[in-house]
Amino acid sequence: MRVLLTNDDGIGASGLQALRRSLLEIDGIELHVIAPDSNRSATARSITTRSPLWVEEVSFDDGTVGYATEGTPVDCVRFAQLGLLGEPPELIVSGINHGSNLGDDVTYSGTVAAALEGIVLGIPAIAVSQQSLGREMGFLPGREFDFSVSAPLTAALTRLVGDGHLPDGTLLNVNCPGMIPSGIDVTRLGKRIYDDELKQVDADEGGRRRYRIYGYLPGFEDEPGTDLAAVAAGRVAITPIHFDLTAHAGFDRVEQMGLEAALEQVLEVVRG
Repeated sequence: MRVLLTNDDGIGASGLQALRRSLLEIDGIELHVIAPDSNRSATARSITTRSPLWVEEVSFDDGTVGYATEGTPVDCVRFAQLGLLGEPPELIVSGINHGSNLGDDVTYSGTVAAALEGIVLGIPAIAVSQQSLGREMGFLPGREFDFSVSAPLTAALTRLVGDGHLPDGTLLNVNCPGMIPSGIDVTRLGKRIYDDELKQVDADEGGRRRYRIYGYLPGFEDEPGTDLAAVAAGRVAITPIHFDLTAHAGFDRVEQMGLEAALEQVLEVVRG
């Protein structure tokens, strides 16, 4: 099985290296590493379209190599799919992220974005994130991480996904608590409560003002069955995610908004 390992914290991140070592212990795996050359956290599904991208071979301490690019996590998946290292991957594994990716935060995450790109391309994917030892529940990670559970657990999930247990068009978003977990739950995405504020932190003589608008500790709705509640309770949260963003339940109401009449009014003006 050909596996691409990538992340958004950069190719030198300890989470990626811990996971790389665990994946190499799987019999029959052909592991390739393509990751950003530096931190690309919170880049979501951004891509690089206006300039070519440098790629550099990087040697790891065990004698194997990976490839660092100045691109985004999504760019890394595209590199692999387009044949940078030969045949396209059969599985994308993204992580281990330094910090959780829970609830509404997944839409900002470069870690989850790489996995999403996999399922867009028809490749199954796993995104995995590790809460810090400080057990923070926000999106800004702490400083100390223990990957002793999350790395081998992801390797075990890789075997299961490789055996065809994952439905088409679905990725697994895995979040491990910053403690020895008490169990594992299949969850849905929870709801964040953001507590951002507009705070001026600087100004210059030219009239520019500098503000901080993110970085304050968000809360969450502690609702049973969600990823946020599971990690807060010290359990591993595994959330199946797909890419269909269509609000199917809203079809009827949108169709009843008078769209044809609105278009006709515009066309009357255009026709004069």
